[in-house]
Amino acid sequence: MRRALDSDGNPVITTSGLTKVYESRGRQVTALDGVDLHVREGEVFGVIGQSGAGKSSLIRCVNLLERPTSGTVTVDGVDLTALAGKGRRAGKDLRHARSSIGMVFQHFNLLSSRTVKDNIELPLEILGVSGAERSRRALELLDLVGLADKARAYPGQLSGGQKQRVGIARALAGKPKVLLSDEATSALDPETTRSILQLLRDLNQQLGLTVLLITHEMDVVKTVCDSAALMQRGRVVESGTVGELLATPGSQLAAELFPVSGAATAPGRTVVDVTFHGETTAQPVISQLSRTYNIDISILGAAMDTVGGRQIGRMRIELPGSYEENVVPVGFLREQGLQVEVVEQQDRPVPAQAPALVKEGAK
Repeated sequence: MRRALDSDGNPVITTSGLTKVYESRGRQVTALDGVDLHVREGEVFGVIGQSGAGKSSLIRCVNLLERPTSGTVTVDGVDLTALAGKGRRAGKDLRHARSSIGMVFQHFNLLSSRTVKDNIELPLEILGVSGAERSRRALELLDLVGLADKARAYPGQLSGGQKQRVGIARALAGKPKVLLSDEATSALDPETTRSILQLLRDLNQQLGLTVLLITHEMDVVKTVCDSAALMQRGRVVESGTVGELLATPGSQLAAELFPVSGAATAPGRTVVDVTFHGETTAQPVISQLSRTYNIDISILGAAMDTVGGRQIGRMRIELPGSYEENVVPVGFLREQGLQVEVVEQQDRPVPAQAPALVKEGAK
């Protein structure tokens, strides 16, 4: 696994060597294959991958809804896997540890026979909280998620986005430090998705929540995540903050978050990808490069967006001449704090008579 340089911050979720093997029709299927994950306190961390990559198995192992085959899961300093043994005492300790973890599901999982307020109170009932305190907490959470007027409504009377807001409020009932989100926006339309993601970001900032979310959409990572991990075939193949990943040569996540394309237009050209982030996005670096070295630069593609309140993007440019001829211009770009990666080097065309000379020399 390629991992970008670690940033400051204590991990509140850690998995080590996490493995999950299922029995299916007489054969074993490995959903998780030695997953190491570190989610820092107070960040929104996205796990992305295609269907079958192991994302949902991972998040269900984090709160022990699925018991790992091997490896450890530590949340807020507690080794949950050590509490997953048999016996009443172990079960009680695990339930207590889970109270610091909230879970939001893709399909809401609301009880249709209960009002919105009663759905939010359900986990507090299980914890033995008094009726008056349950009611107060539920109304407080409904106001927090923007549904103060829906307390007496039933799930069937709500839109998909409203149902998910109720699901989020219910997940927050026990005042968790960690919120897990399993494809919470995949059943929603784009506009509603944006509103739910903004709500998660607001809750992250207002409550100091650590959010671990599962998604298959790059736009979700781009919109709300501080850090991300890419999963393939049950393994984390790449992880780090979005900024670190963009600065990591060959990063698959960076390439998918900010896709650019384009090949050299003629022989004797050098194609490079330039990554902008922070203050460099506001600087006319490419035009400065062209003026300083009196070279014509072609822009083959560009992608830019706002991530975590910062403008971040990538640009693919073509420089005239071989890489050796462009060492100084490339160095200029790097001196400006940009990440520069050489994508393609096209040799200059070979003179027409060269093949004949080679043949004659070989005789």
